[in-house]
Amino acid sequence: MTAQGPDKQPVKGPASYFPSIEKKYGQPIDHWLGLIESKRGAKHMEIVAWLKEEFQLGHGHANALVAYALAKES
Repeated sequence: MTAQGPDKQPVKGPASYFPSIEKKYGQPIDHWLGLIESKRGAKHMEIVAWLKEEFQLGHGHANALVAYALAKES
């Protein structure tokens, strides 16, 4: 992991996947979080499966996005 500046800690958890998600799929994280928001009320793994099927996201990337989005709701 790389630091986010001289005084900041490395990004950990689901957000650590964000740079590679943006690079691989060509969309900003807010795009994916908006899509996940449209599935409000669905279960975690249902949303992961939907992202994988509909947008061909890898499991780890889909899981990280959903975990981040659902944690923000709490």
